[in-house]
Amino acid sequence: MHKKLFIPGPVDVRPDVLEKMATKQIGHRTKEASELQENIEKKLQKVFKTKNHVLISTSSGTGLMEGAMRSFIKEKAAVFSCGAFGDKFYKICKANGKAADICKKEMGNGFTTQEVVDFLKRDDYDLMTIQHNETSTGVINPIGDIIREAKKLNPEIIVVVDAVSSLAGMDIPCDEWQIDVLITSSQKCFGLPAGISFASVSDRAIEKAKGIENRGLYFDYLTLYKYNLEKHQYPSTPTLSHMFALDYQLDLILEEGLENRFKRHSELAEIVREFGEEYFKLFVKDPNYRSDTVTCIENNRGVDIADLNLKLAEKGYMISNGYGELKDKTFRISHMADYTKEDIVGVLEAIKEVLKLNGDE
Repeated sequence: MHKKLFIPGPVDVRPDVLEKMATKQIGHRTKEASELQENIEKKLQKVFKTKNHVLISTSSGTGLMEGAMRSFIKEKAAVFSCGAFGDKFYKICKANGKAADICKKEMGNGFTTQEVVDFLKRDDYDLMTIQHNETSTGVINPIGDIIREAKKLNPEIIVVVDAVSSLAGMDIPCDEWQIDVLITSSQKCFGLPAGISFASVSDRAIEKAKGIENRGLYFDYLTLYKYNLEKHQYPSTPTLSHMFALDYQLDLILEEGLENRFKRHSELAEIVREFGEEYFKLFVKDPNYRSDTVTCIENNRGVDIADLNLKLAEKGYMISNGYGELKDKTFRISHMADYTKEDIVGVLEAIKEVLKLNGDE
């Protein structure tokens, strides 16, 4: 039996989108391939709300994260982390020999603007990373305000934002918020299979990269930018199957309307939060820091999450255990991509049936 995935990626993909993956292949150095990539970029710019180039990578978002650290850090990075995926940026820096300091926030909490500014004053950082949406905890950071103040302090700083689990599900106006590099992946809010990722990149970031050596090869942003600018192609062999599906799915996203899509995600999030507050506790206590794409619920009932998932599988559903040190202490329910109210109510009712929950408890 297929299990409908309410994990924070990959999520279920519409059958008509999956069918586009089976489109007959074309030569990846042909005019048709260039037209396909150019069309995709124009649509992605609308979703990213940017005039910057949007680059495509045949990889998960981690590849573009690593490429950004190699391409844009010249001296030292400030990494702001409120969970496991924030920590990943720091690990990438260290693995690539890049100097970095990490500012860690207790899990379940997001950063304030003042905390970020105070940390940036410690050293002459030329790049900072921050999560828009921390997938492991369901925390969002107020990155619009944060970036504005960070650039007042240091106008030259390059800002790299991880929006892997929020872009196309929440409003992230890239240009308005002065984001230099905005990274996301296909398997979450875009509602596509995993294996392709995207990053918008500002001209100022590209200019900086020109003065940085040893940027790597496969994920070098200058190479990705050059091929996109000159040919609307990918420097290596692209995943054309994903691109066919992406081109189609972007039409569906834009047809729904971005504001309508954001509103739907917000409404689904509220349904899950109400469930979490009624039967458990929400891991993120401050409502201003709660994600609209994934909700992390505190397992204060001591439920065996693995056993819960086994029983949910019999009903055709799957949720996610807590991530890393939060395993069994929390569980996560995603409400992203193309899910509807009926989908969300279905999985929540299944959980209540398995755990024999009712409103009188």
